[in-house]
Amino acid sequence: MTDSTLSPSAGSALRRDSFIDGEWRPAGDGRRYPVHNPADGSVITEFAAATTEDCLAAVEAAERAFPAWAARAPRDRSEILRSAFELMTAEAETMAELIIAENGKAYADAKAEATYAIEFFRWFAEEAVRVGGDYRLAPAGDKRIVVTQQPIGVSVLITPWNFPAAMATRKLGPALAAGCPVILKPAAETPLTAAYVVDALARAGVPRGVVNLVTPDPPGPAVAAMLHHEAVRKLSFTGSTEVGRELLRQSADQVIDASMELGGNAPFLVLPGADADDAVAGAMIAKMRNGGAACTAANRFYVHNSLLAEFTTKITDAMRAFRMGPGHDHANTLGALVSDTERDKVAGLVDRALTAGAELITGGPTDGPGAFYQPTVLTGVRHGTEITTTEIFGPVVTIIGFDSVDDAITMANDTIYGLISYVYGERGHALAVAERLESGMVAVNRGVLSDPAAPFGGMKQSGLGREGGFAGIEEFLESKYIGI
Repeated sequence: MTDSTLSPSAGSALRRDSFIDGEWRPAGDGRRYPVHNPADGSVITEFAAATTEDCLAAVEAAERAFPAWAARAPRDRSEILRSAFELMTAEAETMAELIIAENGKAYADAKAEATYAIEFFRWFAEEAVRVGGDYRLAPAGDKRIVVTQQPIGVSVLITPWNFPAAMATRKLGPALAAGCPVILKPAAETPLTAAYVVDALARAGVPRGVVNLVTPDPPGPAVAAMLHHEAVRKLSFTGSTEVGRELLRQSADQVIDASMELGGNAPFLVLPGADADDAVAGAMIAKMRNGGAACTAANRFYVHNSLLAEFTTKITDAMRAFRMGPGHDHANTLGALVSDTERDKVAGLVDRALTAGAELITGGPTDGPGAFYQPTVLTGVRHGTEITTTEIFGPVVTIIGFDSVDDAITMANDTIYGLISYVYGERGHALAVAERLESGMVAVNRGVLSDPAAPFGGMKQSGLGREGGFAGIEEFLESKYIGI
């Protein structure tokens, strides 16, 4: 079965099986599970529900492939990633269609994700040949200190549903560039895009066993089994902080190196003297990119009271201008959430915020089929209520006024998360505030910050390590000291 909204090229790109040791395989017990289109609830196809034995077979395939892949010339690894970049660039529309079908996002968001995802393969194709080292005389003069960087080994990569292409390439690119074989486990909701990416790598020439794909159902026991296999030396996870904590506990048993890109609760500060039009334009990108389903999405808008009325009016007008509907209609600018469960979670947060005293200016739930939720603006929100402490992951703006910039910074930092913050204001003032915000990334007078060439990651319980930039490949390398 194939979703009727898919073009022939996207339909032919569908893969429905695990990819283990260079082959597309059904699940060991033959089980499959449905992959839904969240815009209408229809079944796109059924994907292989990998067994624990399938997952361990993928680990062992990667283990066998490791020595040859690690020994491969960096230029060879680079050229394979470059080939994948070129292939996927030519097929960006196909990838965007798959993203829309299983994730539900609007066309513009899906196309932007495809472009962003592809760029990680180009960036890490270039980084593959630039792994550094050190050679120097020891202070005592008795030896030469040689430090080399070597691939860490078999790596398990776990990705979420909100960016099914970009989260996969952001991990696959550096792992493969470093010389590590991988097992990719995408979210159950969005396996088709991940399978497309793996297929593209296979067509680009990745050797047998170097890249593997599994979607276990249920995932917990199979992931635990992989993390307790002695061949696995690296875990890279993007997802919720709650799941990240559990995976860290499991990783400890085998002392597996773990990179964690976890939850966020991004504050957006509008300082006195800021340009309201610029702030609203940036807020719309920071909040509504990907329909609000991004760990970098602005969650809490702290607006100086001198600008509160103007900002609220203008952002309300901007939110009302969205056209909501299925992503296959390119005129729609806001798609569905990934599932009815996610839609209901957002609806519950808004309902409880209203009970706690917030005022609904626009938006709220929508009638009709599909996991849609209207662009929503809440004012009169009190700092510390549930909606300001929870990652919303949907198209909801919560506005809180402030008089003192010091108080705004205190409220912004009042969270266990520290992924990204946004500041709008006069540049010098905004930079001074940015220095005081407890987050791994700060966007100053910008609504988007993600870039394959920049280190992405957070402080506090938003994660460990960095993805992208020069730091991205280092997550998959270990230093070895040789004394001569």
